[in-house]
Amino acid sequence: MQLNEVRNLFPHLKTDQIYFNHAALGPWSTLALNRINEYAAQRSGEKIENYPYFLKWNQSAKEKLGKLIGASIDRIAWIDNVSNALNILANGLEWKSGDRIILNDIEFPSNVYPFMNLKKHGVEIDFVKSRNGIVDVDDIEKLITPKTKLVSISLVQFLSGYRADIDAISELCKKNGIIFCVDAIQATGVVQIDVQKSNIDFLCGGSQKWLMSSQGLSYLFITEELQKRVDQKYVGWTSVKDAWNLLSYDLTPKETADCYQNGTMNALGVAIFDAVLDLFIEFGMENVEHRILANTNYFVEKLEQIGIEPILKNIHKKNRAAIVTFKHEKAKMVFDELEKRRIYTAVREGMVRISPHFYNTIDEIDRVIEVLSASLCSA
Repeated sequence: MQLNEVRNLFPHLKTDQIYFNHAALGPWSTLALNRINEYAAQRSGEKIENYPYFLKWNQSAKEKLGKLIGASIDRIAWIDNVSNALNILANGLEWKSGDRIILNDIEFPSNVYPFMNLKKHGVEIDFVKSRNGIVDVDDIEKLITPKTKLVSISLVQFLSGYRADIDAISELCKKNGIIFCVDAIQATGVVQIDVQKSNIDFLCGGSQKWLMSSQGLSYLFITEELQKRVDQKYVGWTSVKDAWNLLSYDLTPKETADCYQNGTMNALGVAIFDAVLDLFIEFGMENVEHRILANTNYFVEKLEQIGIEPILKNIHKKNRAAIVTFKHEKAKMVFDELEKRRIYTAVREGMVRISPHFYNTIDEIDRVIEVLSASLCSA
């Protein structure tokens, strides 16, 4: 698949707008729209009870997602959101008073509150102090103690766009017998991920941002070893091995990650996700990442040329992903000026956050730079 073919899949590109807010919510392509229409036609009369189609899409979506993150399908489960995925881990482990968890001070709350909630059990949280949007591996290592039980970090930080060195962090965790958890909601569909190569114990993310699918469908990956340590607090009729023997009431859980799928799932979400994942499979994640990093590096260079300093100005390129953020005393004004010209970005914590995808072009970036330059000169 070529870039022009990819761009032809997105109706919003035909409406004279530039969408650079994928870190919040991704646009729907015709891949999604066609699947929605197919699903709607079934449920409205063609095949109202379309469970066989769901089974097909479910299997296919897990296989495709598995290719993106380097996981087998039996290690992947659907969940409604990242917070609940992390709650499965946080509440499923056996904690002792004095156990410690390492987080950092620029995490999205989804990757903080489920673990903070363990304080009632005597668990202590150690926050790594970030430096200009960077979470340094050495600073994580300094906080490790014999009581440290888990480290959780976003592969790509939602605000700064910093891409963590998860291989180095994982090595620290393995050396010290620590569970390694990764929030990949800002990374899957952006950079190449291999949970096995990176020795990740638990990973989760959502489908609505960079993967450009629907809200209300997220996913988790868990190793077989860690699953055996997690006490499943909530179960349902589809959590068990013999789910369709409805009156046996045999609470023997499935041995795969499917055990965390407790009942009726977001079937439409799974159907859409299966369709849109074709975009990443056919274009190739290596090519996706290459284009994203090229766009990001170009964006950073052009911002510096007009006197704007991104948070990650001097960062090594290996620690960049697709988010470019800069501080400005009139961030909301800058955001409004861009939106007036149908350029869509975001304001987070008083900063302008810009998040183009792989299908975006240098011409679109140049247009944003042109508007920023003009608006800042007139400010």
